[in-house]
Amino acid sequence: MLVEIDPVAKPRMTRRDKWLSPPRPAVRKYRKFADDLRQSILYDEFVPGYRLRLEFYIPMPKSWSKKKKAEMNGKPHQQTPDLDNLIKSLDAIVPEDCGIWDISAQKFWAETGRILLENKPIDPPSYECEERQLLKDQLEDAGWER
Repeated sequence: MLVEIDPVAKPRMTRRDKWLSPPRPAVRKYRKFADDLRQSILYDEFVPGYRLRLEFYIPMPKSWSKKKKAEMNGKPHQQTPDLDNLIKSLDAIVPEDCGIWDISAQKFWAETGRILLENKPIDPPSYECEERQLLKDQLEDAGWER
């Protein structure tokens, strides 16, 4: 699912952010982003799974020349916001993320901001059982016992 929205990193929240009126600019920006993202997710009926692939496309600054924009378009984004804070921003659509056990994420420069969300396929249960049995056999061969 492709969401045409500028990615916003989740700010460090304080107790004061719950009641402060008006909220701090970083919190206000994040809350607007979260509302817009939730609305897009509901409209497209996307349900996040247990394994996610994320791509964040960060818009290039307007102050950059056309030459620099053409050069940087699609290149890896290696500045703030940090990737971990962008991933945390998905709390807006997955309030209980304890079930997510695999996330791969990347961030790139782009002309416009957007987020690509994809569910990765879940391996069949037999794969997990085979891997577990293989590990158990290796441990037993090495002399480890339960």
